Amino acid sequence: RHEMLEIIIGIFAGIFTGLGMGGGSVLILFLTLFLNLEQHIAQATNLLFFIPSALVCIILNTKRKLINFKNAIFFVVFGVIGAVCGAGVSRNMPVTKLRKLFGVFLLFISAYEIYSYFKLYIKGKKRQY
Repeated sequence: RHEMLEIIIGIFAGIFTGLGMGGGSVLILFLTLFLNLEQHIAQATNLLFFIPSALVCIILNTKRKLINFKNAIFFVVFGVIGAVCGAGVSRNMPVTKLRKLFGVFLLFISAYEIYSYFKLYIKGKKRQY
């Protein structure tokens, strides 16, 4: 059965979420690759996973005074608008196309991260958070 694999996937996704590294992207990737879930189901599962994970991160980062609430409110409002639009678009999109777009998204994110670390390494600076 898949219970042990589901537990391991959940732990890894939670760790990446806690580190601020996009645990949802990892969760979707693992759900589609290892559990063979359809892309739409994996993305919907990610949204449900995101809520409690985000709440824990908000509480911990609020205690450390690491959240700029003025900026956060702006992003929450427009993020909700974007989520509604994105859900409407993806609902009518074929699974193969949605999966390819998600793959392209991951490639862009990976390329950006590699570029960022390369740029910092070349300049000899430490990454600021």
